[in-house]
Amino acid sequence: MKTTVTRRTALAFGAAAAASTIMRPGIGRAAAPFEQPPLPYAEDALAPDISARTVALHYGKHHKGYFTKLNELVAGTKYADLSLEDVVVQSHKDGELAIFNQAAQGWNHNFYWEQFKGGPAKPEGDLAARIESGFGHMGGLVEEFGAAADAVFGTGWVWLVMDGEKVALRSYQDAGNPLQDGLKSLVGIDVWEHAYYLDYENLRAKHVTRVLNNRVNWVAVAERMA
Repeated sequence: MKTTVTRRTALAFGAAAAASTIMRPGIGRAAAPFEQPPLPYAEDALAPDISARTVALHYGKHHKGYFTKLNELVAGTKYADLSLEDVVVQSHKDGELAIFNQAAQGWNHNFYWEQFKGGPAKPEGDLAARIESGFGHMGGLVEEFGAAADAVFGTGWVWLVMDGEKVALRSYQDAGNPLQDGLKSLVGIDVWEHAYYLDYENLRAKHVTRVLNNRVNWVAVAERMA
């Protein structure tokens, strides 16, 4: 028997299909508002500058843990319907420190792993010119980056940012990042001990120098800047 599909029938079927997709475990925002992105390379891809052991701990335990805790904290709140980036900005504005810390660390680490993808590659074009203008040369940037990392008391991050028309360094305690100040992030280096201690012990600046020289994809950074 031939079945006639009316517009109303089609709309009802589409709505039912959409609902089943949304409610399926593991699919959609209701089941998992924020998910840790896959590591964009193998765990040993950054060795010897960052060992596979460090990546396994850093990505598999710490980074994953921020998303787990964030989802617990935002369940049933207005933050569950925002993008991760917007949660960082809004929770900072609202003074919701517990949510900010987890969201910012989740975002920071997403950025951290992504900047090594396709690297290393040296700065080129406009980015290279801005680094030369601000720091004299690439070596000057690396040296100042390491000094800024050593100056962070306890845990935190050091970021290369766009500040107006210039590139500049900004240091933040704990989970802080340039989003909270409305700045564009170019490079972010984690100076929590879990990021480097297994490989460099207390030599934080050495870790920063090795990563900047040997792992960052500066071509991708230039594209981000543009």
